[in-house]
Amino acid sequence: MKLKVGIFDSGIGGFTILNSLLKTRKDVEVFYLADTKRTPYGNKNFNEIRSIAKEICNWFEDKNLDALLIACNTTNACALDVLETNLKIPCFDLINSVSDIVSKEIIGVLATPTTVKSSYYKKAINLKKENFVIFQQDCPEFVSEIEKNKLNLKRINLLSDYYLSPLLKKNIQELILGCSHYPLIYDVLRNKVDPNINIIDPSNALIKKFNEFFLIPENSCYDCISYNNVRFFVTAKNEEFSHKLKYWLEINKEIRLVNLRSND
Repeated sequence: MKLKVGIFDSGIGGFTILNSLLKTRKDVEVFYLADTKRTPYGNKNFNEIRSIAKEICNWFEDKNLDALLIACNTTNACALDVLETNLKIPCFDLINSVSDIVSKEIIGVLATPTTVKSSYYKKAINLKKENFVIFQQDCPEFVSEIEKNKLNLKRINLLSDYYLSPLLKKNIQELILGCSHYPLIYDVLRNKVDPNINIIDPSNALIKKFNEFFLIPENSCYDCISYNNVRFFVTAKNEEFSHKLKYWLEINKEIRLVNLRSND
């Protein structure tokens, strides 16, 4: 029997969580919801995000999920309680998961403006690690660039230099990619950061917690990732999203268009 798992993001950032999940187990049926009509979330205010989170709960309500993987750091930071209270199922989030695995005392966080404003990363880490110093850098243009049909590497490189510079001046020892989109440009960021600085993709920490909660059956790992048991849903631009599936995941899948407000 397969576990029914929901993953949601404003767009393609959740691909990082999806891939981390499918690399570890095959006993899952995934409902991937991308709110492409309202991407990016990271520039929206606190109340907007909480309102959207309620709509997301309403949409997932009849899917009989066993768990929700929160692939959006901004929603994680602003509305984790909304998701947990309304869905009443295990909700696995990026920020609290990654706060368990940080190991260096001077940490940099790249995140969306709303996530930075919430200071959720700072709060979560300081609850568990008393003497850690956390520096945050908001990256307002990253998501919009990453969401384009094809990466403009020149632009991504320029933005990376700009956003990393303040953190590198603080002599950080670890760098958290505090938006699920950012691991999609991991190679660019890795080349700009000293090899001694550990770069953390929170999706790995989230899936580790998920797999500790739902134990992996024997022989559950794929030799290669399969998306056969993944269904994709978007709120707009389904053809464009289909192109992104081909670009990032190298697959062709049916993309269903849904309306979160009417739960269609």
